[in-house]
Amino acid sequence: MAGMCGLVGGGQGAAGALDAMLAAMADYGAEGKAWCGRGCGLGLRHQAENAAAQLQSAGSGLAITAAARLDDRDALCDALGLPPAGRAAHSDRDLILAAYRLWGQECPSRLFGDYAFAIWDAAKGRLFCARDPVGVQPFYYAQTPRGFAFASAVEAVLAAPGVPGELDEIMVRSYLTSDPTTTTRTFFQAVRKLPPGHSMVVKGGALRLRRHWRPEESPRLPPASDDDYAEQFLHLYRQAVRDRLHGPDPMGTHLSGGLDSSSIAVLAARELRRQGRPPPLAFMWQPSLEEGPPEAEAYWRADYAAVAAVAQQEGLQVFHGRWRSTANLVARLREDSAFPGPTASGRELIIQPQAAAQGVRVMLSGWGGDQGVSNFGTGLTAALLLSGRWREFAANMQLVGGRPVRSAVHTLIRHTPYGPELHLALRLLVKRLRGAPVKPKGVVINPAFARKVRPMASPRTIRVGVRRSMLATLRSGVLAMRTENWTASGARHGLEYRYPLLDRRLLEFALGLPPEQFRRPEAARWLMRHALSLDKPSGEPFGQPFGEPCPHSNAPILPPQVCWDQSKGIPVTTPPVSPESPLLTALPSIRRELAAASPSRARYIDLARLLEHLDLLGATRREEQRFMAFEVFHAVQLLDFASKSPRGKCSPTAPS
Repeated sequence: MAGMCGLVGGGQGAAGALDAMLAAMADYGAEGKAWCGRGCGLGLRHQAENAAAQLQSAGSGLAITAAARLDDRDALCDALGLPPAGRAAHSDRDLILAAYRLWGQECPSRLFGDYAFAIWDAAKGRLFCARDPVGVQPFYYAQTPRGFAFASAVEAVLAAPGVPGELDEIMVRSYLTSDPTTTTRTFFQAVRKLPPGHSMVVKGGALRLRRHWRPEESPRLPPASDDDYAEQFLHLYRQAVRDRLHGPDPMGTHLSGGLDSSSIAVLAARELRRQGRPPPLAFMWQPSLEEGPPEAEAYWRADYAAVAAVAQQEGLQVFHGRWRSTANLVARLREDSAFPGPTASGRELIIQPQAAAQGVRVMLSGWGGDQGVSNFGTGLTAALLLSGRWREFAANMQLVGGRPVRSAVHTLIRHTPYGPELHLALRLLVKRLRGAPVKPKGVVINPAFARKVRPMASPRTIRVGVRRSMLATLRSGVLAMRTENWTASGARHGLEYRYPLLDRRLLEFALGLPPEQFRRPEAARWLMRHALSLDKPSGEPFGQPFGEPCPHSNAPILPPQVCWDQSKGIPVTTPPVSPESPLLTALPSIRRELAAASPSRARYIDLARLLEHLDLLGATRREEQRFMAFEVFHAVQLLDFASKSPRGKCSPTAPS
């Protein structure tokens, strides 16, 4: 794990400014390193074992800082002409710098992995920056009259000289009324994000952005059999998992019982054993049956059964969420709210300290699978309906128990450019006609503020077809928002998250697949289920293990009861007490604190309505508490954020 920062300009105080920026990223490692050249300064915060990391390339006029983890290093070294001997000694920063020397500004298109980097080219007087296609590694920046500042963390950019800290009120409004997804904005007017899959040149006070990854240009795969597609997928999937296993032991992995996390856990365990290393430690959000509420087993029966089957097959040690010891969850959530947005979910906040206590530094996650190769076939039903393939449409609807006519109307509405608004309006109308209570969004926003500030525009896209739907998701920024949040939250516990299913090679493969590989009348996520159930999962043998052999190395990746079970995530009873329950128990103290707060803190909040909803929360039906609690808590987070903003910046004042 590493965090980077830098300044172009800054004058004589550049060295002190870099020190301040590095200090703001203390979570990213114990070691800080700075380099100052003429016109530019670069900083790197990293773990102690990487203390030999260098920022300057001697004699080349180039200097680099990077938060990077490159994949497929051997292929990259071959392309760079590096001899096999000594390749392991080259750091990822070395390889990025070598790629820049050979390919210049085209180098990001030749790189695979998760990265954000900046290269100072003294001969050309420019800074070249790039971010990976999905945006796993954050890249924040600000351009001011005093220079250009960038970093892996918002706090570090704000610590640079001349960067104002006024809030971006459009983002604040979106935060209080919806979940904002954006590839460029932050909660600060002056701080922006380099969009995923983009590079940027900074020279002479001017910024020039350029896309280096265009997923819409991913070629469609030639026709093949189901088994052939499955073989291609498994080859790429195993490679994606293998590339993410570099790092210290023990490794960690999420294990929810679903297809994505379960298959990652199995592939990681088998590859680590082949390397002579211990299998990963598995972490499940749900509590153990001994610590959970009495109804937990009934509600999460499918999850517990799947996790037990995978753990038994691979010999994994499973750690459950410690819900009874989450009294400090509210404090953790409010601590993370120093900058709204970089906050992990309540469940992830529970297991982060557990993973850190076990010595885990790298956590594998299945996040992103639903948006890529294990897609549910989003957009397929709309394509079938509009193309007149009504029999196939009806068959697919039966998979989820849908009524054909009702499903047709629903599908048409959901996949139009204004579909989300129309769908919400219809749901509210149906609720009113039935006499059901209607809870509008944004109930605690200050009405005067809401009228004054326009909401952030939502992208208008037609999501007809699986490929078009996936492309819309990639453009929306929703993937990067999650990875940015988990990067910031994980850093506080020394955790680096890695996402095999967000591998660029897998995403391009998914974009090229025929839509029927994602969804069939007999099962959603067809390709994933079919591939993981093959008797011989890959034509690639594991090779002769030089560690502990895995007795199941030639068996299907997932047990049949896990691979083909489609009941996971379908509630069978009323939800038990949730990880958000500590928030509910803490609400009285939060209410007392807010009741005594200065009205100037509530510039964006209707404080009276917030206090009213805090009172109502305890009487709300249990299944609605989670959503209502976090809508209210967004307001609490924002008030915390406004009251403890860095260096006294952006303190809220009464509206004019």
